[in-house]
Amino acid sequence: MTGIIVDAHLDLGYNAVALGRDLRLPLEELRARERQGQVKNTCMVTFPELRRGNVAIVGGSLFVEPAHSPWLAAGEGYHNAEEAYLQARTQLETYRRWSDEGELRFLRTLADLDATLSAWETSPGAIGLFLVLEGAAPIRSPAEVGWWAEQGARGVGLTWAAGTPYAGGNAAPGPLTDEGRALLREMAALNLLLDISHLWEAAAYDALERYPGPVAATHANPRALREGARQLPDRLIQQLAERDGVIGVIPFNMMLSESWRRDEPRLPLPRVIEAIDHVCQVTGSARYVGLGTDADGGMGLEAAPLGLDSAADWGKIAALLRERGYAEADIAAILHDNWLRLMRAVLTNF
Repeated sequence: MTGIIVDAHLDLGYNAVALGRDLRLPLEELRARERQGQVKNTCMVTFPELRRGNVAIVGGSLFVEPAHSPWLAAGEGYHNAEEAYLQARTQLETYRRWSDEGELRFLRTLADLDATLSAWETSPGAIGLFLVLEGAAPIRSPAEVGWWAEQGARGVGLTWAAGTPYAGGNAAPGPLTDEGRALLREMAALNLLLDISHLWEAAAYDALERYPGPVAATHANPRALREGARQLPDRLIQQLAERDGVIGVIPFNMMLSESWRRDEPRLPLPRVIEAIDHVCQVTGSARYVGLGTDADGGMGLEAAPLGLDSAADWGKIAALLRERGYAEADIAAILHDNWLRLMRAVLTNF
């Protein structure tokens, strides 16, 4: 496992379905195609770039956006649970096609994870896919979560920013609802990962108190670096650590600095290390932090720190951690071991 990276959050299905990106292409070919079109952000993630960067495992999302979202970037958002379900099914079929083509391997069991890691000891191959619903809107009723697990989903975020019937989101204040509590019970029976990345803060504390299974914030940064409901306060970071959870730091300028604006120069890469180090200082350990880049979902090249030009560059973070004085075991924990530990905790029941 030396040198591999786990990226706990990439909107691969959304990029393919909503933005029309063929992630099988070489990056420069995809960028050249998009310069002729209307895609706003320069892409950073393709399967060849992930392999070039030794990104062996990804947390691939099923992400659908509500029609009332002020950030709606492409196509039509969903208006109801049925539309959310159908849109997520389309992304699921895309992941299945990539799996059939050998680009990805669904991580349904511990055996799948072990086989993926074993294959990467020889050379980059199929990228392990740990599938997570980013927002539970496609789950039409709590009882349906078992069907999604049968399809390969191994984690659920109750909400995205704009909220769902299950809970308030970071841009839509609201509590954990009765439906949300019922969904947590169904998830617990299956030992699925609870992802609190977008939960409204009060709902996040409630969910952590109620949910007995594995927990994480797959893509979230410390509020100490940038104020706002999307970021995690130290108390929430501590509670995740107390549950042996992991926080995936996002190398996204807007979430690393209070003052950065999109028309300004990119931030220096050490700002990412400050976010990682803050989690380590709050928790007293490198055990509870990793990467969840959200690249090409929350950001494109223009909003990434300088030096991160594609997914092949995630490994640059290791050198900066080394310069900061982190031990090799801690660097390995941050780049892959922490997420692998949590994924094993989920997959052990399947």
